[in-house]
Amino acid sequence: MEIEKNLLADIGQLLLDMDETVSVAESVTSGFLQFSFSQMIDASKIYKGGITAYTLEEKVKFLKVNKQEAESCDCVSDHIAEIMATNVAESFGTDWGIAVTGYATPVKESDYKIFAWFSFSYKNSVIYTKRLDLHSRTEPQNAQAYYSEFILGCFKTQLHKHQSEDK
Repeated sequence: MEIEKNLLADIGQLLLDMDETVSVAESVTSGFLQFSFSQMIDASKIYKGGITAYTLEEKVKFLKVNKQEAESCDCVSDHIAEIMATNVAESFGTDWGIAVTGYATPVKESDYKIFAWFSFSYKNSVIYTKRLDLHSRTEPQNAQAYYSEFILGCFKTQLHKHQSEDK
């Protein structure tokens, strides 16, 4: 599965037009969003980098997630995604932070459901957080790609919204 090229081009152009930058913190998508941003035209002008923090320990160490809270929800909640988004933007010094955490396979900790929480921060404030649920028989790689494309689509919408508010 491949991310729609027009979606990537639109996001890249919006960020360039606004002279803003983005960074990414991923767990369940395991680098798919970072790869997508790296494919945009003039990526080095808009995309500062990202981190794949797949385990609780890495989320605590690199993204300043509270260990007790993370343990209580297996690192998957709206608040964990919000903390990840805010802290990745702070760490990379970007205007925007995108974060995602969730499940690509049905496991006991997810009540055998496949879902993810994702969040966008803008200039140190969380502006959007959403849960995305998938069918429990979705193949893991399809779940990761679907999460990524859906998140990018929502990000494009938030960029448009922000751009229109500035006018």
